[in-house]
Amino acid sequence: MSIDSIANVTNVTSAPSAAQSLQANGMGMQDLLKVLLTQLSYQDPMKPMDSQQFMTQMMQTTLVQQGQEGNAKLDALIASQATLLSVGLLGKSVDVSLAGGPASGTVVALALDSGSPRLTISTQSGASLTGITPSQITLIR
Repeated sequence: MSIDSIANVTNVTSAPSAAQSLQANGMGMQDLLKVLLTQLSYQDPMKPMDSQQFMTQMMQTTLVQQGQEGNAKLDALIASQATLLSVGLLGKSVDVSLAGGPASGTVVALALDSGSPRLTISTQSGASLTGITPSQITLIR
């Protein structure tokens, strides 16, 4: 990576554009910090970086990190919400959409697979459908 390309990556003027730039380039927090440190190590001692520009970049780094942490917490909340909603399906009659066609039955069990709810449905014919995700349910009675 050349010094010019490092300067182009780090010369952003707003926090949203910094986050968008990171996402568009597939860069993470560690990559942003590497670029910032590389820029600092290659700067000309006779022309140091403007302190306001440096503070802007540090603030952008903090905002990106906070955004990533917020996304992780939101993902955890969504997974918890899906689990809680799935508990309410126990004992309910449901219709599900499967690769082989639709099926109907009663939700008899709930399991967690890597934090994602998986339902077991007992059909009217006595068959047991396992590994059903909440998104496969088309109707709840």
